Amino acid sequence: MLARVWSASIVGIDAVKVGVEVDVSGGLPGIVVLGLPDSAIQESRERVKATLKNAGFAFPMRKIVINLTPADLRKEGPCFDLPISVGILAASEQISADLLGDYLFLGEVSLDGSLRAVAGVLPIAAAAEKMGITGLVLPADNAQEAAVVQGLAVYGCQHLSDVVNFLNNPGRYKPVQMSDNETLHVTSLHSPDLQDVKGQTHARRALEIAAAGGHNLIFVGPPGSGKTMLARRLPGILPPLSFAESLEVTRIHSVAGLLKNRGSLVRDRPFRSPHHSASGPSLVGGGSFPRPGEISLSHNGILFLDELTEFKRDVLEFLRQPLEDGYVTISRTKLSVMFPAQFTLVASTNPCPCGYYGDTIQQCTCSPRQREQYWAKLSGPLMDRIDLQVAVNRLKPEEITQQPTGEASTSVRQRVQEARDRASIRFQAEANLRCNAQMQSSHLQKWCKLDDGSRNLLEAAIRKLGLSARASDRILKVARTIADLAAEEKLQPNHVAEAIQYRTIDRMQ
Repeated sequence: MLARVWSASIVGIDAVKVGVEVDVSGGLPGIVVLGLPDSAIQESRERVKATLKNAGFAFPMRKIVINLTPADLRKEGPCFDLPISVGILAASEQISADLLGDYLFLGEVSLDGSLRAVAGVLPIAAAAEKMGITGLVLPADNAQEAAVVQGLAVYGCQHLSDVVNFLNNPGRYKPVQMSDNETLHVTSLHSPDLQDVKGQTHARRALEIAAAGGHNLIFVGPPGSGKTMLARRLPGILPPLSFAESLEVTRIHSVAGLLKNRGSLVRDRPFRSPHHSASGPSLVGGGSFPRPGEISLSHNGILFLDELTEFKRDVLEFLRQPLEDGYVTISRTKLSVMFPAQFTLVASTNPCPCGYYGDTIQQCTCSPRQREQYWAKLSGPLMDRIDLQVAVNRLKPEEITQQPTGEASTSVRQRVQEARDRASIRFQAEANLRCNAQMQSSHLQKWCKLDDGSRNLLEAAIRKLGLSARASDRILKVARTIADLAAEEKLQPNHVAEAIQYRTIDRMQ
C-alpha cells in the first residue's frame, strides 16, 4: 500500500514542502530511501525500525520504499524520522491515512518512541500556512516556537503513540496556544550598565551615537583602556527588538539550531563575539547544506570583533559586502541561499603591535614600518565602512580611584529611543530603512542637506584626511544621527564638526 505524508526541508532560512511517499509491497524485507537524503536520513532506516517495535507497533517485514519529493532537492537532518514513521504505519494499515494530507509532520524519534526537538521549526511553521497545511504535528519541545505563527494549528506530542492517537481521534486534542504576553517583545536587559564606566566621556558619546543610528564603531587604544568593557555595554542602550525584528532573529537562530531549549522568541538583540582565530565560513556561513554564520546570527544586533587586527585579512574582507548590502549570499553548485545580515559592527584594536603608540604613560617601541604593516591588515574599503573611529585613552590615576559618575544605561537608552523614533517618522515611506546607517546616496541628498558652513567643514576634512566619497557619506550619516539626538531637523555645522572628529584612524594614517 502507498501512503503520502507531508514534511518540510530548510533552504537558507526558508522552508520547502517535502512529500514523504512510503510504499510497502511484496519482496525481500528491507528499506530503501530515495530523493537525495543525507546520512542522517539514511540512518533513520534503522532508527525508525527500532522505534516502531519499542513503541508497540508492528514493523512490516516486507519491502519498503521511501521517496522524498521533490527528487532534485537535497534533504538533511533527523526531522524526517517522524513523517517516515507515520508513513510506514499508514502504508501498513496500522493507522488511518485519511487525515495525512491535512497536516505537516516533523521531528526526530528516539528508540523508545519519544520525540526529540529539531532545528528550523519557526521557518517551517511560517511557510506551512502558505503550503495549504491545516496543522503542524511536531515534538512538544518545539511547540511554543511554532505557535508564534498565527493562524496555524500546532500540536506538540511527547511520544509516537501520541501522534497515532491524534490521527485516530484529532478532536480530543487542542492546539498549542501562545498568549499575548508570550508573543509580545520583552527585553531582559542583562547587559552590563554604562554607569559602571569611569571617565571615557568621548567613547560613551560615541556609543550613544552608534546605538541611535546603527553605526559601525571601532575603538582604538592601548591595553587596559576599557575598549572591550565599553563595547559590551552597547546592547544595554539599544532600543528593544520590535516583534517583526524578533521574528527575523528567531528564524535565523532556529535554522542554526540555537532554539531547542530557548522557548518561543529571541527577545534580546544578539551580541556575537567570535574569536580572532575564526575562519571566513564561520563568519559568513557555509557548509554543504549552508547554515548562517556569525554575521547572520548578529542580524538586528551586534557583531563584536575584539582585537580586530589579529583577524586574518582575508577573513575581514568577507565583511565588506554584508556591511554594504545587509545580506550575505552563499553559492553552491546546485544551490544558492541568502541570509540576512543587517548588523552593527563594533571592533576594538591596539594602535600598534606593542599597543602603546600615542600613550601618555608608556613609550611605544614600534618602528614606523611596523606600525604601517600593522594597519595594512585593515583595508581602506573596510575602514571606509566603519562610521565611528574612536580613540580611547588610558584613564588617569585620579579617574581610576574615583567612583563612577556617568549616566546609567536606562537614561541613555531613552535618548537613543527618541532619536530612533524621529528617524522612523522620517523613514515612513521607505520600507527598507530602519536607522540612519542604512541610508543610501538618494536619502542623504534628501535628509542631509548642508548649509555653506557645514559644506566648507566637510570639504576641508575631505582634503586634509584624504577621505573617499564613501567615508564622506558616512560622516553625513553620523551627523544626521547627532542632529536627531539633539532633536534638530536640519544639519548644523556643529553636527558635521562632531561627526568629523570620529575619524581617528584617518587622522593617524
